[in-house]
Amino acid sequence: MARSLPKAITITDAAAERVKALMSKATDDMVGLRIGVKARGCSGLSYDVQYAKEKMKFDEVVEDKGVTILIDPAAVMFLIGSEMDYVDDKFQTGFVFKNPNEKGRCGCGESFHV
Repeated sequence: MARSLPKAITITDAAAERVKALMSKATDDMVGLRIGVKARGCSGLSYDVQYAKEKMKFDEVVEDKGVTILIDPAAVMFLIGSEMDYVDDKFQTGFVFKNPNEKGRCGCGESFHV
């Protein structure tokens, strides 16, 4: 019997609730949110979260807690084992990634390197 692979990322309850809220406000039919990694910022890479109208050919699909997250295939190696959370406090509001692959972050916290 084949064993199932672990999910590429995990999603907290807070992140799932925020994704549901965003999806309910989308103006077009969307299948979920797509997470990618862009070359940007002083440490080299930053997370990119966008609406996804369709699943692309090699997207990694994570379905959990009633939401669908698509991971850009070029970003999978940077995101494996990460936890996607949503934070809303005095200092920041937005998705936060706890990524075991990160080797460092810039001072402002907007970019990282592996």
